Amino acid sequence: MEAYHMLMDLWMSLLLVWITCVPCVSMSPIIGQSKSTHTGGSTAVASGLGEGQRLLSRAKRGWVWNQMFVLEEFTGPDPILVGRLHTDLDVGNKNIKYVLAGEGAGTIFAINELTGDIHAMKRLDREEKAEYTLTAQVINADTDEPLEPPSEFIIKVQDINDNPPQFTEGPYQASVPEMSAVGTPVARVTATDADDPVYGNSAKLVYSILEGQPYFSVDPNSATIKIALHGMDREMREEYLVVIQAKDMGGHMGGLSGTTTVTVTLTDINDNPPKFSKSLYEFVIPEDLPLGKMGGKVKANDRDIGENARSTYRIIEGDDQGIFEIFTDTQTQEGILRLRKPLDYESKRSFTLKVEASNIHSEPSNSGPFKDTATVKIVVEDSDEPPVFSKPMYLLEVNENAPINTVIGTVTARDPDSTGSQVSCLCRYFIDRHTDLERQFNINVDDGKITLAKPLDRETDMWHNITVTATEVRNHSQISRAIVAIRVMDINDNAPEFATENEAFLCENGKPGQVIQTISAMDKDDPIQGHYFNYRLVPEMLNNPNFTIKNNQNNSISILAKHDTFRRQKQEMYFLPIIVTDNGNPPMSSTNTLTIRVCGCSKDGIVQSCNVEAYVLPIGLSMGALIAILACIILLLVIVVLFVTLRRHKNEPLIIKDDEDVRENIIRYDDEGGGEEDTEAFDIATLQNPDGINGYLPRKDIKPDLQFMPRAGQHSGPNGVDVDEFINVRLHEADNDPTAPPYDSIQIYGYEGRGSIAGSLSSLETASSDSDQSYDYLREWGPRFRRLGELYSVGESDRET
Repeated sequence: MEAYHMLMDLWMSLLLVWITCVPCVSMSPIIGQSKSTHTGGSTAVASGLGEGQRLLSRAKRGWVWNQMFVLEEFTGPDPILVGRLHTDLDVGNKNIKYVLAGEGAGTIFAINELTGDIHAMKRLDREEKAEYTLTAQVINADTDEPLEPPSEFIIKVQDINDNPPQFTEGPYQASVPEMSAVGTPVARVTATDADDPVYGNSAKLVYSILEGQPYFSVDPNSATIKIALHGMDREMREEYLVVIQAKDMGGHMGGLSGTTTVTVTLTDINDNPPKFSKSLYEFVIPEDLPLGKMGGKVKANDRDIGENARSTYRIIEGDDQGIFEIFTDTQTQEGILRLRKPLDYESKRSFTLKVEASNIHSEPSNSGPFKDTATVKIVVEDSDEPPVFSKPMYLLEVNENAPINTVIGTVTARDPDSTGSQVSCLCRYFIDRHTDLERQFNINVDDGKITLAKPLDRETDMWHNITVTATEVRNHSQISRAIVAIRVMDINDNAPEFATENEAFLCENGKPGQVIQTISAMDKDDPIQGHYFNYRLVPEMLNNPNFTIKNNQNNSISILAKHDTFRRQKQEMYFLPIIVTDNGNPPMSSTNTLTIRVCGCSKDGIVQSCNVEAYVLPIGLSMGALIAILACIILLLVIVVLFVTLRRHKNEPLIIKDDEDVRENIIRYDDEGGGEEDTEAFDIATLQNPDGINGYLPRKDIKPDLQFMPRAGQHSGPNGVDVDEFINVRLHEADNDPTAPPYDSIQIYGYEGRGSIAGSLSSLETASSDSDQSYDYLREWGPRFRRLGELYSVGESDRET
């Protein structure tokens, strides 16, 4: 604050010197500013001139000024004099008046109407408004009439250094890789100054660093922050705080300044290798450790971070058999040691491994080995192991006709904890009955001999897979398992038989020697040398006059016809027994009978019908087809009769007719709500109006434009009138009536027509249920309405009671 007051005092002193030393100031226009020159005898005196001083040069009857200046932020006790207006018309008789208009006139700037002095009434700030445009005019003091044309001029606010530089975007965050070279750009800051950049050095900024040496430097003009120290290591220090100052007035004394902070973070590069925390690791692993389980952990620390700290591990020595493996835990960057193969305390009790850790990512600019090694010593701990079978899987064979208690094979196990030449162990053997549900096998608990418990059939199950367990006598918790696969060997115990159906078809129009059927055989047995079948007819059929067989030399035969005189009427079916024998030891044979049907065929040899009844029927249908068609016809007749019966029951009247000859119209109402008590149908005779049946009936309420002659009726009398035709005629006449109004016009239908003898559309007037109505007239209408009269009379008597 003291610096500000000192600055203001300095400016005031300079202003007083300027006013004192400059006798006169010419208000000539500045380049780039507009200048107004008008005819007249007026002049302007700049700020600081006395009232008696005038400009040395003037133009006749014209303003010779266009701008004035006022210092911003002036805080004197009195309003500051900006300038003075004067005209040649002002001779001192006080008959003229100066008038000021425009921006700030009357509020910021005030003019003495008599002398023309312009004063600034308020403290001005150039940063808010740099210049004001005003208009000066001389008018008659008495009449307010203008004596000269108005003239425009500008009052400019002169700048002082009253605004310090500001960093609008601070504080800043920047980063640079560690170990960067000196001069490497880090960041660039920017400060702004609200003062006038074209006037003086108020807005000329110079940058300097206040905090952050000797690590960083800043360019005084561009404000670029750079590395100033070589070998900045992130692992030593990661973050730096830099304070940058911007000072105006070109950095000279008296200038204002502003500061900002820049937080510089050193980013990591891979400049550190992984390092094991210990050179020797020792682990004790039990020999029964399951495969894939962890046996130990090692870790190499890396001072780098992120991807640069990721390491990979591998075993480089001491594991020729590949018993161990090591992989990297991506979360902890530890090396996990685990088993790939089972351990055996009796064969090897310790291992010495050399493990190497290396970075996954390397820095090309950094040389040197980015790896480290450590020794891992593993001691195998003895465990009580279960028995071990001599084979993981046993393959045994047995004949399917083997007797009960036949020894199939033997399984053996040893104790891996035993030493010396001891092979067997004190074990007990069992069969897992979940794998032998039918208990077809037994095992000796002491020596492991597997025997047959039930007969076997190869054609049912060719293989039997059972699981055998061995447990130590002294420790039943130690159990081992082995799979025993038993194959049932085949013996020739099944006779061959036909592979397909024992039925063939023979056409009546067949030729002698024609192949009727090709027969092949199958055998459930599976001889080692393969199948070979021998076919022959039974002895009593060797001289068969109808058929013979032919060997096709491929384990099949063909059935041939001997003649062409086969007829269904004579014999419909033939039976041909054939003996099939295999090549087993001993051979097995069976007799299979082939059924041959005589059928009717087309010319192409396609079978059409094989039944005798189909042959005798004229339409060529079988008895079964005829029965099916007849059943469908009977079912259809039953449905028709049922439908007719239901319709007849549905159409029966609900009202019981009287013995009298009642010929009135019965109207049925399905609605259950209220309505008219009129239950009589319309009288067709009423519609048959004799007066209107023939001829055209003109409308008397409308005067037609054209006169039409009446047309003769189409019927001779009312008795022969067809209601439908009658309505159609009337509709045609209405459509062709020229006096009819347009269809889209609004009409009032007050005309109901004439010529009908019916006074109403209803034969009975509508009456409410509450009104008193006499129905005695129904009795007077004759026997047809007698029943209706009785019904209404009963209703009246009920209401009276």
